[in-house]
Amino acid sequence: MLQRQFNLNGMHKFGDVILGGLFGINFYTTFSELSFTSEPKDPICNGFDVLGFRQAQTMAFAVDEINRNSKLLPNILLGYSLYDSCVKLGISFRAALSMTSGRGEPLQLNESCFGKPPLLGIVGDSSSTRTIAISSIVSLYNLPLVSYFATCSCLSDRKRFPSFFRTIPSDAFQVRAMLQILRRFGWTWVGMLISDDDYGLHAARYLQSDMAQSGRGCLAYLETLPRKNYRTEYERIVGIMRKSTSRVVIVFAHETHMLNLMQEVVKQNVTGLQWIASEAWTAATVLQTPSYMPFLAGALGIAIRRGEIPGLRDFLLRIHPDNETLNSQDNNLVRDSSYRLIQNLKFYTLPLIYLVGILLCIPTRILYVI
Repeated sequence: MLQRQFNLNGMHKFGDVILGGLFGINFYTTFSELSFTSEPKDPICNGFDVLGFRQAQTMAFAVDEINRNSKLLPNILLGYSLYDSCVKLGISFRAALSMTSGRGEPLQLNESCFGKPPLLGIVGDSSSTRTIAISSIVSLYNLPLVSYFATCSCLSDRKRFPSFFRTIPSDAFQVRAMLQILRRFGWTWVGMLISDDDYGLHAARYLQSDMAQSGRGCLAYLETLPRKNYRTEYERIVGIMRKSTSRVVIVFAHETHMLNLMQEVVKQNVTGLQWIASEAWTAATVLQTPSYMPFLAGALGIAIRRGEIPGLRDFLLRIHPDNETLNSQDNNLVRDSSYRLIQNLKFYTLPLIYLVGILLCIPTRILYVI
């Protein structure tokens, strides 16, 4: 049983059965100072991520589409509980515990039955490390955890993760694609940067193993990007990149790491590098800015295959923080995220429906995706 109620940013829809969801709507988190004299305050999430917001709304759209089709689940109404993970393990874990333990007051399921709608499964998380931790808990209850973005090959171990599934290929395929790119262009002397988590560490292990077996390439350097924005460490890493004779850099990391890294790359004016991106930051809109264009232009990246979902675009363009169905305490994900985005961008006079339309139409002009 939960010892306290977590104040999580999310949106909910009642149904006969509930689907959970974990999405990274914000990618920076500020925690209060811990002391023994007062209860810790809830963390503050910031750094609005359009992709994570769009993924969460896509799940809401899918549930609505299923409910409207009487042939798919007759006499059953699907609901959802979607939470912002803020790209932090602790917050994702809180959300998973809240969903598996039940939230809110008991509801009248029928004329003679009271209780909480059962949770069928959880969609998420977007990170391999967070997914590994959450899966170790939900698998105890045989609760399915279906990830749309966790690519670590370690998650393919059915003995360790019996109830885990995913809709994206593992990193084993991504590493093979990168090796094919290196062989295609004859690049045999490359540098590699990885995130300090399961996603980066396992990818580096696979890449090094395949390079050693094929004998067609060597790593000039292998550096781990720190979890936090430690400027001295980023200065050291970029200094190694600038002095190295290798002009090809493979980065297996998340967009938060790339933001911190690119700030130092711009500061030291390190140009002329051929970047190879993992799928985690290939199409990140936060990196598609004029200040980064001279440094990232021409980068190659691995991307998820694009798909068209009829009606999704119109659904996204209708999202508004003042919508009566969204503007409530239980559905604060849209309202808080939208207002924070407007404040950060200083677009106080633009309605959100127009703003989201602009963001959805930003072209990917930096990365050539494979």
